Amino acid sequence: MARQLGGPDWDPESYSRFRNIRLRPALDLLARVPALPERGKVVDLGCGNGAVAEALSNHFPKHKLVGVDRSQSMLEHAAATGAYRRCDQADIADWTPNKPPALIFSNAALHWLPDHATLMPRLARALRPGGVLAVQMPAQHRAPSHRILRELAQEMFPDRFDFTGWVAPVAATLDYARMLRGLGAIDLWSSEYLHELAPASDGHPVRLFTQSTAMRPFLQQLSDTERAAFIERYETALATVYPLQNDGSVFFPFRRLFLVLQKDA
Repeated sequence: MARQLGGPDWDPESYSRFRNIRLRPALDLLARVPALPERGKVVDLGCGNGAVAEALSNHFPKHKLVGVDRSQSMLEHAAATGAYRRCDQADIADWTPNKPPALIFSNAALHWLPDHATLMPRLARALRPGGVLAVQMPAQHRAPSHRILRELAQEMFPDRFDFTGWVAPVAATLDYARMLRGLGAIDLWSSEYLHELAPASDGHPVRLFTQSTAMRPFLQQLSDTERAAFIERYETALATVYPLQNDGSVFFPFRRLFLVLQKDA
């Protein structure tokens, strides 16, 4: 279960339902990116539906902006923003730039990939001198919203899900500092956002938030009948740990890790 990116393509509309909540961490990361070298592309790695395209384009108007993603449906939405000079379909796990970029910006994508101890230094080394690696990843995997998914999946479908020896895909900030030590100036931090999710008539707000992301690897291995049973159990559990307020809204704490590295010039 470390990497489940196959199966049905991503749903841009479902992902966009919480656009403002998902965009804020990207803007917080962008605000901490230092000045870039004059030359080199800005690469939006795992660009998805292009949610950050306008902000990146406005922030770095002198740099060519390139989007990279595996999902064809997401890339079609990204290209429609008009902000990218080019959108490339590629598996971000294997992606290598043809020329060293000025910035590799990755918002909520690299937590899907394994072996960060190899991945992060490889991306940092791919930069041009003075270039920047800027990464934001959800660090929510031990929170109830994500833990319950693993527990229910293993309980209900032990033939398909086994989390024995499970390791969170996002490590501690100190681990990333050690991975990248000696490659440049490092800025690392984590933040917990407290989201107030709006009332919804079609399910628990936290389930709707996770369905297009954290739930996706689970749901794509289940039949329609199994999905319905799984969602019902999940919503029941969520109602206990994330109770509805009087108006049907929910307070949802969500932790994220941020990493900015500027390569030595």
